[in-house]
Amino acid sequence: MSVSNSPAPQPSPPLLHVAFFEPQIPPNTGNAIRLAACTPVHLHLVEPLGFSLEDTQLRRAGLDYHDLAHVTVHPDLTHLFDALPDARTFAFTGRGDVVFTDVEYRAGDLLLFGREADGLPAEVLGHPRITAQLRLPMLPGRRSLNLSNTASIAVYEAWRQLDYVVPNDSAATVS
Repeated sequence: MSVSNSPAPQPSPPLLHVAFFEPQIPPNTGNAIRLAACTPVHLHLVEPLGFSLEDTQLRRAGLDYHDLAHVTVHPDLTHLFDALPDARTFAFTGRGDVVFTDVEYRAGDLLLFGREADGLPAEVLGHPRITAQLRLPMLPGRRSLNLSNTASIAVYEAWRQLDYVVPNDSAATVS
């Protein structure tokens, strides 16, 4: 896993950005690392984290994909937004007023997800950088889906809309 504590540029921009705001459960972030390794996504983690990046459960969930993922840790939301000044930011929340499939995603978009226990706080949802608040449909009376599952569903919808484009600097092809 190439982890940096600053927004160091990559050789070519990723197609999409995914950010976990103050994640608390190591396996969810491990699964997101695997997602970032298998899709054209740069994973951003906003501190404080509820675990160490060396956590055994995080490593186990990410399997052997850690070295293939681009991950940046940001000390706070301001640093994340400063690192991606032109990104449209879609905040995923169970209270979102737009269904995630109703958005026309573009390269460079940022998909922002909240803490496992309580999602994104009101001050994040109300931030001027938030383009829209999105939700995944669920049956009535259910609180939430798993964080890494929600991120995966959203990433694959955005990537599908972008015709499964693979960045130029990648030797990979979609299979």
